[in-house]
Amino acid sequence: AGATSGLSAGLVLGIFYGGTGLGIVVSSLLVPAWTESHWASIHSPWPGLPGWQGAWVALGLAALMATALMAWRVAPDAASTAQAAMSSRAKVWWPFRWALAGYFMFGLGYIGYMTFIVTLLREQQLSTGSIVSFYCLLGLGVMVSPWLWARLLQRQRGGAALGLLNGLLALAVALPVGLTHPVAAFVSGALFGGVFLSVVASTTALVRHNLPAADWPAGISAFTIVFAFGQIVGPGLVGQLADAAGGLRAGLAVSALGLLLGAALAGLQRPLIAGQD
Repeated sequence: AGATSGLSAGLVLGIFYGGTGLGIVVSSLLVPAWTESHWASIHSPWPGLPGWQGAWVALGLAALMATALMAWRVAPDAASTAQAAMSSRAKVWWPFRWALAGYFMFGLGYIGYMTFIVTLLREQQLSTGSIVSFYCLLGLGVMVSPWLWARLLQRQRGGAALGLLNGLLALAVALPVGLTHPVAAFVSGALFGGVFLSVVASTTALVRHNLPAADWPAGISAFTIVFAFGQIVGPGLVGQLADAAGGLRAGLAVSALGLLLGAALAGLQRPLIAGQD
């Protein structure tokens, strides 16, 4: 797509992943419309589905609309893509070991924030309107992130981009842990939104920079696998810590430390092609 659009590959990748920001904004506006009882009882088009049930229906319809917008795109043959990924996956794991370890820590650290930040905001007595504004700001951050990081993703061939973005994400997660002022929460949300999906884009860029096109499915598959395991571990770990003496702040502090570790690990990743920076 980058070659045919006239845009840099880094910007195209960022826009692809940054589209999630629109979904975050839409979701943050839709969910309160059906979970706030006074609104749901008066305005809900589905009187029999108040609260969360109505919210799930609304989100499902929004997802269907987004799917319809993309339906004209023809997907590649899934079977041949999976077969190619399987045949060349062994070439990927060891050469990308540092970046994969850093990306695992990203999956572990970011998901704890996304899962529990709303609980922390409520503990800090933020109103529903403020929480909606927080998520809208976070989603807008995702939407503008392609333009913030396009040059970095295009230029860096090793793990520097993944390391830098993990480090910024650690700062975003740590802010509401150390500071209870609402301004800190909004700065955290804006920074988090402006970074977290660019971490995903950075791994795709890393694969594209360092592997032949035939091995891209295997590379992306490897990163997706370790990311998935991190997402499985993260919420349970933060939840266990939140139930302990340290509370939710302790859990999110561990998430921030995990992201810092991920930044350090990713920084050890060197380009696979000699002579690249």
